[in-house]
Amino acid sequence: MERKPAEPERPVSPAAPIVPASTPSSPTTTRYGPLTRTQWVGASVVGVLAIIGAATIVVQLTRWFLGLDFMQDFLASYPGETPLPEGAPVGLPAWLGWQHFFNVFLIVLIIRSGLQVRTEKRPPAYWTPRWAKGGRGRISLSLWFHQSLDILWLVNGVIFVVLLFATGQWMRVVPTSWEVVPNAVSAGLQYLSLDWPLENGWVNYNSLQVLAYFATIFIAAPLAALTGVRMSGLWPKNATALNRAYPVEWARAVHFPVMLYFVAFIVVHVTLVFLTGALRNLNHMYAAQDADGWLGFWIFVASLVVIAAAWIAARPTLLAPVAGMFGKVGR
Repeated sequence: MERKPAEPERPVSPAAPIVPASTPSSPTTTRYGPLTRTQWVGASVVGVLAIIGAATIVVQLTRWFLGLDFMQDFLASYPGETPLPEGAPVGLPAWLGWQHFFNVFLIVLIIRSGLQVRTEKRPPAYWTPRWAKGGRGRISLSLWFHQSLDILWLVNGVIFVVLLFATGQWMRVVPTSWEVVPNAVSAGLQYLSLDWPLENGWVNYNSLQVLAYFATIFIAAPLAALTGVRMSGLWPKNATALNRAYPVEWARAVHFPVMLYFVAFIVVHVTLVFLTGALRNLNHMYAAQDADGWLGFWIFVASLVVIAAAWIAARPTLLAPVAGMFGKVGR
């Protein structure tokens, strides 16, 4: 029987590498920035413990330092408070409480809108003044909101300063003696030791408060205003000599750090208000009375509700109709 010739062997192709099926990453491996969620939690815990540890060391070192003989003599000579001039008013009037609310309301929205302008890549809409021709003066809706708040804040600030000097309240926030400096150092060390300086804000602020309020009212606020005006559309663009004397780069270099100062001031101020007698302090600030009742607290809560409502309402759909009353809003 005749045999069939054997079929030639076919080359065998190498097997393709087995690639495991991709599985969706679990929440613990998903990165939020440089770290995963678990790593962020761990880093936060470590950070909080480190802050508590560092704060404990600072407090203990400050208490040891204040216990030295020469520091006891220093505290006796400079207890942390400078006497007020003769004729200084006692207590806080009601207008100061209203001014406090207006300032907080406006500065919170100014900080919010300023950060939005700084980080915004594509504005939702633009605003153009009615009197502008050829689209000149066109700015983003967010910048319009920021600058409108700035104008209201400036008007409120002028009213505040006028009332401050008209009623004599300026004597409580303007240093009238060089002794305010060592007394401010004394008050600061007492704060660091958590042994709060003896004070009665209804009658007189401690020297560290005086310097902080003076810097905020008469240095930080004017700097914010002057740099903001330089960066705004109100500044004359064709004033060559003026622009050369006051370059816009200077204004930009100062404006943002001033905003950071206001944020730091608000955080420290609110923290100390609650740590050094919340009810009495809030009554001073909001109810214009020297008492430990709850009236100032509830006025404060109501003010937070108003600020939160304004924060939520400050969105393009609600801002555009208001902006349209003063100019043209469009894409």
